Amino acid sequence: MIEVQGVSRSFGPVPAVRDVTLSVRAGEIFGLIGPNGAGKSTLLRLLLGLIPPDSGDLTIGGVAPGGPGFRELRRHIGYLPENVVFYDNLSGLETLQFFSDLRGTARTACGPLLERLGLAAAARRPVRGYSRGMRQRLGFAQALLGEPRLLVLDEPATGLDPAGIRDFYRILAQLKAGGTTVVLSSHNLAEIQDRVDRVGLIRDGRIRAVGAVQALREERRLPLAVDFRLRPGARHVVLQALAALGDCRVDLGPDRGTVTCDPARRMAVLSILTSLGDAVTELRLREPSLEDLFLAYTEP
Repeated sequence: MIEVQGVSRSFGPVPAVRDVTLSVRAGEIFGLIGPNGAGKSTLLRLLLGLIPPDSGDLTIGGVAPGGPGFRELRRHIGYLPENVVFYDNLSGLETLQFFSDLRGTARTACGPLLERLGLAAAARRPVRGYSRGMRQRLGFAQALLGEPRLLVLDEPATGLDPAGIRDFYRILAQLKAGGTTVVLSSHNLAEIQDRVDRVGLIRDGRIRAVGAVQALREERRLPLAVDFRLRPGARHVVLQALAALGDCRVDLGPDRGTVTCDPARRMAVLSILTSLGDAVTELRLREPSLEDLFLAYTEP
């Protein structure tokens, strides 16, 4: 769907994107992950043809942004910028109708889209009275006009409350099931780690790693943790049993414990803990988080 080969872009003497190469598959949700200023927004703007690259090549469905055929392709791309701006004097419905006219799509879709995004009750209210989360949902609604085959979303969950974030990702899952490709950027790693198919980790304008979160975990072999609750008086028995795991770190508190180990030792740890019967309960396996992975791939 998307192919990027050796793309770079600078603003004056400041490099924003450096020699980026990546692919996004059709029908996947791809997360572009990195801190503020990492180059995420610049890369998305390059994909959309809003700015040209200094060097390198990129295509969407085989078409280069700004090249022959891109104008028609652009009609099938929905875009939500990081800081979406609306005319405050227009209502939510009028705003969506305005964008619908710009895109050449039927206005009849505007009402159902506002309903889908939870804005039906505020459809005729001026946008100046909308909260930040409501504005973000309205921005998402305009990106969905025309049933795009590709969605490019820059920090789309900004300003949304937990229920809004849940609803947002539920809609993304529905779109993915219908074949839509989604590229989204975020600096909130915990929020998206279980909601994307693959991620691209970007820092200082460079892509440091690309892959599914689990595949990146396996590649870096970061330690995982097993948490559990201790039965009163069982501390000595548990310590004695876990002593066989000489290459694992064992931390025991008054009523809780954690074993941190190499992923290859997972089954050995679980086998010992389960053999202790009711001396330990509430076993919970903690894989390295996306934040752990990002730091592992990007820190010196």
